[in-house]
Amino acid sequence: MSRTERLFRLMDALRHLPPPVTAAQLGQELGVSERTLYRDIEVLRGQGAVIDGAAGYGYRLIEDSSLPPQSFAEDEIEALVLGLREVAALGDPALAKAARRAHAKLRARLPERQAHRLRHAVLTAHRFQPPLAPTVDAAALRKACWDEHTVTFAYSDKHGQDTRRDVRPLSILLMDRSHCLLAWCCLREDFRAFRLDRMTDLEVTGTSFRPCRVPLLREFQEKLRAETKLSGDAF
Repeated sequence: MSRTERLFRLMDALRHLPPPVTAAQLGQELGVSERTLYRDIEVLRGQGAVIDGAAGYGYRLIEDSSLPPQSFAEDEIEALVLGLREVAALGDPALAKAARRAHAKLRARLPERQAHRLRHAVLTAHRFQPPLAPTVDAAALRKACWDEHTVTFAYSDKHGQDTRRDVRPLSILLMDRSHCLLAWCCLREDFRAFRLDRMTDLEVTGTSFRPCRVPLLREFQEKLRAETKLSGDAF
């Protein structure tokens, strides 16, 4: 882990861990020694973050210089809370954790009245039947989409037939109770949707298909819209 990434993660930990948070807790969260942690705290203070506390007493983030002041309308706060809670409930583990971090960042920078509304929002999200857990690293798959790198994986279809697929990943879509990868399949030479809970042995090949992702995704979405329009369903 680079120092920049470590400092970024330290700020995140200070935002979402209940204060005061001890050096031991922070060190465990980041996987670093307490000595390294003390140095990093001083670096953040030097960069403008107001961090109260000291060794042996714990730390509390008072003012976060990395985030500008935010102001939202009341219904915008409710919309943000609902969206983040929905992602926390339905996203893959990495995305759910990111939603909780984003919620903590908002709470840390809103004016007190709006922060109170954020903490006690009327709207919430709960699913009695959460999506089936992905059996591959969804974060790696998202990165492959952004980087426009082809991926290969083992896939078991609804009939239990196993194949090896080499695809151009385009997007990840939540459909009913499954996370699905929208992709161009090199085996079928056509667009396909693959359930992440039926995928195993994911490998990012490093072979680039840039700059084709956006036009391919648009073409796939148009195809889906045309198919759902014929069936009477909305996409």
